[in-house]
Amino acid sequence: MSQIALPIDARSPGEPARIVIGNANRPVVDALADPSSWPYRTAVLVGPPRSGKSLLAQWFASHGDCDVIDRAETMEETALFHRWNRAQQSGQPLLLISDADGWEIALPDLRSRLGGSLQLAIGIPDDAMVQDLIEAHAEQRRLVLADGAASYLAPRVERSFAVIERLVAEIDRLSLERQVPATMSVWRDALEVVQGPEQARLL
Repeated sequence: MSQIALPIDARSPGEPARIVIGNANRPVVDALADPSSWPYRTAVLVGPPRSGKSLLAQWFASHGDCDVIDRAETMEETALFHRWNRAQQSGQPLLLISDADGWEIALPDLRSRLGGSLQLAIGIPDDAMVQDLIEAHAEQRRLVLADGAASYLAPRVERSFAVIERLVAEIDRLSLERQVPATMSVWRDALEVVQGPEQARLL
C-alpha cells in the first residue's frame, strides 16, 4: 500500500495517520511536492468529498513555508485576492482548496489570477486504490478483515471515497453488533446497506 505519513502535529484528533496514494491523487501529490513550478506560486485543489484534500493540505503545510486556505470558496473574495497578492510578493506558495463543484468567482481580477494558477483535481479511484483505501480504513478502525475482503469488495463498491469509507464503517458496525468476524456474509450485508438492495443484487 502506497501511503504518506502525516506528522502528529499536522493532524486533528480522530484523523487518519496516513494518506493513501493511488491513481486518483498521485499527480496531486507530485505537484504538492514541488511548488517551485506553480504558475503565480498558486495551486487550486478540488476533489470529491472525503477524498483527502484537507489531509494533503496538512501534509503540504508541514513541509515548508506556505499559505493554505481550506474551503477557499467560502472566503470573502477581496480578502482572498489580498492573500494571492501576498504570495506574489513573498514568494510563499499558496494552496487553495475548494469543495465547490464549479467554483464561481465574481471578482474579475481574482478569477483571472486563479484561472492562470495550477489546477489540481483528485479523480476517481481504480480497483487497486479502492483496495488500499478499504485496508487503510479498516486499519484505522482496528478492524480485522478476513482474507480476500479488499479484492472482493473493490469491484463491487461505488467508486466514491465517501462510500468506501461508509462501507468499512458499516462492516465494522455489523461485525460488532453480531459479535462475529468480518467475513463474507458481513461484507455482503454491508454492501447492501450502503448501496441498497437493488445495486447489491446487480453485483
